[in-house]
Amino acid sequence: MTLRRYLNLMTICTSLNWLIWLLVIFFVNPEKTGLLGLILFYVSLFLAILGTGSILGFIIGARLKKRPVFVEADISFRRAFLIAIFVISVLFLKGIDLFYWWNTLLLGLFLIILEFFFVSISRKYEREL
Repeated sequence: MTLRRYLNLMTICTSLNWLIWLLVIFFVNPEKTGLLGLILFYVSLFLAILGTGSILGFIIGARLKKRPVFVEADISFRRAFLIAIFVISVLFLKGIDLFYWWNTLLLGLFLIILEFFFVSISRKYEREL
């Protein structure tokens, strides 16, 4: 897949996910749909944040760093995934009344440590090549 095709596909899918999320916000009543409405809300928001973060991270990273573009796309997707996990987890905790600052801090620290782990693995892999 070429870089242009990847970015076009990501942009289209991200736009569709934001549209789906807005449709869920305006037309789905969580009291009537129950679990299905909540799943639609969280999944569409997760995918929208993932796509937006991935595209923005790629654009910023490609301009600032001198890495190959496919490496930058991989890094931006991974970081956007972690950010989306963080946002959805915080919203979920808030939804079930377990949102406290220490939960958010522990979740953030866990995801930061996970990112450091991925960075150390990728650097080790680069040295072996």
